Amino acid sequence: MNLTVLNRTSALLTKWTPAFVSAVAVFTYFFPNTFAWVKGNAQTSILGFIMLTMGLTLSKEDFRILISRPIDMLIGVTAQYLLMPLIAWTISKTFSLPHPIAVGLLLVGCCPGGVSSNIMSFLCKGDVAFSVGMTTVSTLAAPLVTPLLMLWLAGESVDVDAVGMFVSILIVTILPVAIGFIANAALASNVRFAEVKKMLPGIAVVGLACIVGGVVSAHGSRFVGTGAMIFAAVLCHNVLGYVFGYASGILARFSKAKRRTVSIEVGMQNAGLATVLSVKHFPAMPEAAIASAVSCVWHSVSGALLAGVFNFFDGLRERYGRRGSVR
Repeated sequence: MNLTVLNRTSALLTKWTPAFVSAVAVFTYFFPNTFAWVKGNAQTSILGFIMLTMGLTLSKEDFRILISRPIDMLIGVTAQYLLMPLIAWTISKTFSLPHPIAVGLLLVGCCPGGVSSNIMSFLCKGDVAFSVGMTTVSTLAAPLVTPLLMLWLAGESVDVDAVGMFVSILIVTILPVAIGFIANAALASNVRFAEVKKMLPGIAVVGLACIVGGVVSAHGSRFVGTGAMIFAAVLCHNVLGYVFGYASGILARFSKAKRRTVSIEVGMQNAGLATVLSVKHFPAMPEAAIASAVSCVWHSVSGALLAGVFNFFDGLRERYGRRGSVR
């Protein structure tokens, strides 16, 4: 199988991420032994590789953009780390969610932006450079911010190992991202490397599906009793993230492209990271891992749907705008 075929396969997997991850989750529910091996170090290694692929997309130019737009980044990342944790906390308290589900939802809310949000920003004509910047900054801040937020919001009800979580995030996010960035900088002019790099998004999608499959394999049977409650909480959290994210863009007087990007970046979290952290740091609460895994799937689905909605309204404006100009 040559690189061209692999690159096309990668492009298809990237395009159909929601469908592929959902299919793996459903398949694993009925055949749980398929992904029983995705646990412990295997699960952590897979997430580390996904973050490595993110690092391989970063260049010196991306960091120049971050430096040249500090206010935009500050507003966007502050909105993400302020809105999503508080929305999760409010939902948990308002609907009196069981502690394990509340912890899973809070952990998703306290995690950085997901890599797939960059793809969704591209699909809906958002500000892709801004999207990459927000994901990068929120990821770099995660080792410090995520444990502190969890300690603040969930510390009263559960024992949060903030130091352990800091180390886990450092190893599984910052280290792979740094390695990827260095490799990209060193091999940027290598044609072969550029071709191989095109395959990585598809491999990352497969890795995300494996993480979800691992959680479903281990705890899928518990979803029968709590599935409706978990999905309702995840849905509400995600949608409110999109809405308030867009509203924060309006308040900041961002352009339409930036507003869309902030909406997607705030609403779509790195639920894969939340899944790994919940398994490692809250092993006595399997529902927390299930809530994170459901978020993995749903955030990909809803992100694609939101991008489609934005494009639909663009089509309407273009269509009726042209009619008006003819008149």
